[in-house]
Amino acid sequence: MTLYPAIEPWSSGRLEADARHNLYWEQCGRQDGPAILFLHGGPGGGCGETHRCFFDPDQWRIVLFDQRGSGRSRPYADVTDNTTDHLIADIEKLRDHLGIEQWALFGGSWGSTLALAYAQAHPGRVLGMVLRGVFLFRQKEVDWFLNGMGRFYPEAGQAFLNFLPEAERASPLPAYYRRLIHEDAAIHRPAARAWCAYEEACSRLLPLPPSSDASVAMARIEAHYMMGRGFMEENALLEGMEAIRHLPAFIVQGRYDIICPPRSAWELKTSWPSANLTMVPDGGHSALDPAIAETLVLSARKLRILLQ
Repeated sequence: MTLYPAIEPWSSGRLEADARHNLYWEQCGRQDGPAILFLHGGPGGGCGETHRCFFDPDQWRIVLFDQRGSGRSRPYADVTDNTTDHLIADIEKLRDHLGIEQWALFGGSWGSTLALAYAQAHPGRVLGMVLRGVFLFRQKEVDWFLNGMGRFYPEAGQAFLNFLPEAERASPLPAYYRRLIHEDAAIHRPAARAWCAYEEACSRLLPLPPSSDASVAMARIEAHYMMGRGFMEENALLEGMEAIRHLPAFIVQGRYDIICPPRSAWELKTSWPSANLTMVPDGGHSALDPAIAETLVLSARKLRILLQ
């Protein structure tokens, strides 16, 4: 895996998104370079130190932030006033707060969804994009996550369903959501653990040892957005491509991505003829699969050259 060496932020702070939500942000890399915004997955995943390392710090002004309810943003795991439109408004508020005129976008999985949604809402603010593991938040993609991944990972799919009483297994999303939003940690934490174990088991081409860690924010906010159908109209992102078709884009898709199957990346490419699509033959869903990470680093480098 070819990431850049670890770096520390030269600036960080908190943004008052509204009366309820307080968002963590940070900047690193070259202060006078073109800005690139890292959009984490989930929704609910949050940013980590490794996410700074996809970009050449001598070339990019790297901006990361934790979306509503995620990571170091507060209140943690909160789904109140947490929709796609809220996040789009947060990104614009952060851009203005940091004094950035335009920036590039880098997002994977849910981060690719949010990148496309923001760019279509504010195309004049976007320089270009690097997208991984494309997720267009259509109902068929949500249904695949809930019911289809078990075709390839039957043991994980069975464990995901077996967490629920037999009578609730036919409709796992509302059953999980009721538990995930419950106030009692004795109820929502086991549900989050089961949800995250299912997703983690399916996310890597080369699996890691099973973990007992669970992100309540990841599970709760993902389920919240799935219940809300992404808080957008069905097929809205493909139908909105006219606004951003002129922008340069690099799409990185793992051939064996089970969480976000390649069909969505292919359909996006079909709607975006100038975009560069790399179907990574030995990649899964995770940005840290070695071949995916290497292709993401190369794609960010190519986008930087285009912007010179």
